[in-house]
Amino acid sequence: MTDRLVIIPTFNEIENIEAIIRRVFSLPTAFDLLIVDDGSPDGTAKIVKQLQAEFPQQLYLLERRGKLGLGTAYIDGFKWALARGYEYLFEMDADFSHNPDDLVRLYNACATGGADVAVGSRYIKGVNVVNWPIGRVLMSYGAGIYVRFITGMPVMDPTAGFVCYRAHVLDILLQNPIRFVGYAFQIEMKFTCWKYGFTLTEVPIIFTDRTRGESKMSTKIFKEAILGVIQMKINSFFRHYIPVKITTATPVSGEAVEAV
Repeated sequence: MTDRLVIIPTFNEIENIEAIIRRVFSLPTAFDLLIVDDGSPDGTAKIVKQLQAEFPQQLYLLERRGKLGLGTAYIDGFKWALARGYEYLFEMDADFSHNPDDLVRLYNACATGGADVAVGSRYIKGVNVVNWPIGRVLMSYGAGIYVRFITGMPVMDPTAGFVCYRAHVLDILLQNPIRFVGYAFQIEMKFTCWKYGFTLTEVPIIFTDRTRGESKMSTKIFKEAILGVIQMKINSFFRHYIPVKITTATPVSGEAVEAV
């Protein structure tokens, strides 16, 4: 067991799950891995159970009944990890859109770079997205502009789903309910971190769209984010954020962002 846990939510990822697990465990820096599976009918969890015999001290499985949403999958994973004393908790997709090699860079941004939260950013240095249609690129990039305008949060990629959190950050965030479960979950997490005064660093990554399996993105999820950001900003006026820890980060190939 290490103090680093990668959390990967899955729903019908049988085409990717074994490859992503083996890739994470092949990294020069050791990571444990928790798969949070929402009752995948394609047998994703069965593959994970088979691999647990090969990686008994590194690979864990949390099975849930039905498709309950990305946000609740991560929250359940965070609670599982905090109860077992992990210090660095990572969000990552199962479909290789996030390069597992970048886990080490996100870890270093927190462990030696001074950040409380490290975000794998598609937009900190231009637009680093591969295999997306131009419409989706514009939608994603435009969402970042919209979120920054509404919230004032100076994060270039607020919808990013490749993130490293220090445990003390999640100890604070999980004391209050996280409202959103879909696309807006990622925005809410970063916004709340920023309001509490935690240091966020954006680490540039190259995002590559999945080549196997089906995307989980939908118009409904995107609308939740657009409308949810406004409600989130309004709610923040009635919530008192007491800064917990404000540090000056030395970012690893990124920009440090602090609360104001």
